Amino acid sequence: MKNLEQNIDKNFNYSKSDFGDDFILGVASSAFQAERNNDAFRKGASIWDEFSSRNKTTLKYDSPNSAMNFHENYKEDVKLVKALSIPYFSFSISWSRILPNGIGEINQEGINFYNDVLDACIENKIEPFVTLYHSDLPHELEKKGGWTNRTILDWFEEYTKVCVNAFKTKVKYWVVLSEPSVFVGVGYFIGIHTPGKKGIKNFLPAMHHSLLCQSIGYKTIKEIDVTSQVGTTFSCSYISPKTNSEKNSKAAERIDALLNKAFIEPSLGLGYPIASLPFLKHINKYLVKGDEDLIKVEFDFIGLQNYTREVVEHNSYTPYVNAKLIRANKRNVDSTLIDWDIHRKSIYMMILKFSEYSGVKKIIITGNGASILDEVKSDIINDEKSINYKESYLQQVLYSKEKTDKVKGCFI
Repeated sequence: MKNLEQNIDKNFNYSKSDFGDDFILGVASSAFQAERNNDAFRKGASIWDEFSSRNKTTLKYDSPNSAMNFHENYKEDVKLVKALSIPYFSFSISWSRILPNGIGEINQEGINFYNDVLDACIENKIEPFVTLYHSDLPHELEKKGGWTNRTILDWFEEYTKVCVNAFKTKVKYWVVLSEPSVFVGVGYFIGIHTPGKKGIKNFLPAMHHSLLCQSIGYKTIKEIDVTSQVGTTFSCSYISPKTNSEKNSKAAERIDALLNKAFIEPSLGLGYPIASLPFLKHINKYLVKGDEDLIKVEFDFIGLQNYTREVVEHNSYTPYVNAKLIRANKRNVDSTLIDWDIHRKSIYMMILKFSEYSGVKKIIITGNGASILDEVKSDIINDEKSINYKESYLQQVLYSKEKTDKVKGCFI
């Protein structure tokens, strides 16, 4: 890997045409982070609405009402996308705005809202890229166990059918799930995100059910509209051992399996990476006959979402993985406000890593970015560091196109 890290990220010298005419360039948002107003258009409560209302779960007690009010300003926002000459716009649908209770009654006001958003995209010649699920499960379903309840396979299929039947004439590109390793791992294993559950008794069933829903979502969309392009997205991080010692190298392999392999390899028919992570063998108690075939899916594309790299060392006190992540502020590296390593070449590494899977047809970078403090002085935004990050990131994507013909797009 050392020679791969020699790519420079200075003196950017590329243009849009260098990526090719068929390369997707877009911008992205998600429902909970953008729409604001919890109950607008009769939206039901999501797990993030509930979680952020608890004491000390968010910074400065932020709530959905501090979002950017997309549900009122979507027309202006889409026009801004057009003004930037960006041809694709990715956004997610709020499950509880379509089905306030998660199942049952369909909320026509919610359907109308997203139809209006899609119409605004079409009027401005912006291709919509629609995500079905971005971490905001209806709270009513979480009360029934959420992703740990196998009945979610039926709930998710119903939700998918409602959305696709409502929007199929306006949507060509569908993303089934956004980063299942994040909403499952951080929400049902570590417990610092919603719904705040911990341990493998929550993680393993939620993991397995999310991957089954991922496949069910793809097959449901294709049954309704076989011409649609359907994918899903995977969070990924470039993993490095702190030193090249055998213990640290093995620890890095385990973290790589957990963060980068555990959620894609079962979908490709490769099974869970039990050899690297023996605790995953306990997932067998949640398998039923036929799951190994049901979980496999041939997505038209996969999305990769990369924000940082992780440096790992062995740690015997960390359960299940015996590994510890070394924070960026302990390594004297360029980092974000939330202490994520700004390692621009990570996306280059991850594109090459995921392109090696024969079952991966196309790769689109569906998420990236950095939490950087932009200074405002005399009404002028000093965002040079943010711009540098984006430009260098895109350059790494361009470099990757020289190594693989699978990378087909990037949302910035």
